[in-house]
Amino acid sequence: MMPSDRKKHPRLSRLITSLVTLIKTKFAMFPCCRNMKMEAGSLVSCREDISSLFPEDTLGAKDKELSSQFPSVRKVRGDGNCFYRAFCFAHMESILYNTRALQRFKDKVIQSCKVFASAGFDESSFKHHLNTVVNVVEQCQQAEEQEDTLLRLFNEETTSDSVVQYLRLLTSAHLQNSADFFCNFVEAPNLHAYCRQEVEVMAMECDHVDILALSEALDICIHIVSMEGDEQQLAHHIIPEGAEPSLHLLYQTSHYNILYPRPQH
Repeated sequence: MMPSDRKKHPRLSRLITSLVTLIKTKFAMFPCCRNMKMEAGSLVSCREDISSLFPEDTLGAKDKELSSQFPSVRKVRGDGNCFYRAFCFAHMESILYNTRALQRFKDKVIQSCKVFASAGFDESSFKHHLNTVVNVVEQCQQAEEQEDTLLRLFNEETTSDSVVQYLRLLTSAHLQNSADFFCNFVEAPNLHAYCRQEVEVMAMECDHVDILALSEALDICIHIVSMEGDEQQLAHHIIPEGAEPSLHLLYQTSHYNILYPRPQH
């Protein structure tokens, strides 16, 4: 893409900037951890104090910085699907009490049929999973105890995994619809093979390209706080840059959990 093209497409320019930043830091190049401790059978935990992430004996500089900014955390099972599960739960939780935002998200999911069609997906491959996400949104819209309903649904393995599968398929479809751009950032023989082997398959770790594609597909801004690397400070990544994030994720020991920022006074 020429510089003049970036000026014509500022949103894509922000996407490129985010991707370059991620590649330089390489914080998403590690495989997802599959042995994080969780409550037996739990896919998404209740909110816990941020101290539950730290060793009891000593607190490092990053631990102290994290606890000063985020007082609580919600843990997600480390099964290779942690990013997708955390992404959807955190976004839905952030808009539970915003009727219009919840409806917009539902409409976006329904309209994603066009994204799949454009990428050549057969309806039978995605329709069930799309309907699952719509059903989850509708149950939350109708529930008296919305937070409890959301947590219950995300801990029903069949439902929760179907939501993850929808997000994986949508990520794949968006990657393929923007193949001219994303093909430059995958290592597989070609983008189609990468999507079939690395993105669509459950329990496969999520890479930086997938994060950017899903953010773009659903128009959702993500804040990722990374504890990886030798630096003494946390690394903060807003995807895409310049937008206001609706969710905050912690990347630690090759795993994603959900963060809750300290209220601004």
